[in-house]
Amino acid sequence: MFTGIVEELGEITAVEHLGDAAPATAARTSGRAARFTVRGPVVTEGAKHGDSIAVNGVCLTVVEFGDGAFTADVMAETLDRSSLGALTPGSRVNLERPMALGGRLGGHLVQGHVDGTGTVLDRTPAEHWEIVRISLPAALSRYVVEKGSITVDGISLTVVEAAADWFSVSLIPTTLALTTLGIKQAGDPVNLEVDVIAKYVERMMAGGEPVGTPHPEAVK
Repeated sequence: MFTGIVEELGEITAVEHLGDAAPATAARTSGRAARFTVRGPVVTEGAKHGDSIAVNGVCLTVVEFGDGAFTADVMAETLDRSSLGALTPGSRVNLERPMALGGRLGGHLVQGHVDGTGTVLDRTPAEHWEIVRISLPAALSRYVVEKGSITVDGISLTVVEAAADWFSVSLIPTTLALTTLGIKQAGDPVNLEVDVIAKYVERMMAGGEPVGTPHPEAVK
């Protein structure tokens, strides 16, 4: 479990494509998989094999680590359903370690299971903050409300406006300087994770039966 408070702006240093690890399906364009090497001296301090680290909001498992970097295997499902498939060496990424039991919940409850992707639509700078508008998949729209929480590329943010197919967030200078949202431009993809509480409430209100339009399966 994460909180959406980014600890470090890391960098992809290598991407090893592993080929067809699984057959293609209607939901997956290919069976590709990959191994990422990520530089992150802060999040790798005290790391061990099997630990979890969120990379742009996607919970990945540490396979190897050393010299301030770690490697993680990324399966086809994750590459196809998140923006990680677009990463290349040199890409900057948001990094966060799981919250320690009993620690402070600085953002909101974040699972690291991406529900879908959006696209940066536009940016409106102001003197002390910046408004960023992001497209919203129709299947996720019902979970996003004004002044509610949403995770964008692993960052816990408060929704300013919520429309049918987009939402906006207001970014303070710290967020702009220390996360990928400071460098994302119109057209760039971002990972979205909606508030998990909303999904559980919806399911319980429906008596356990499937509700609404199915949203993409979460990925890890």
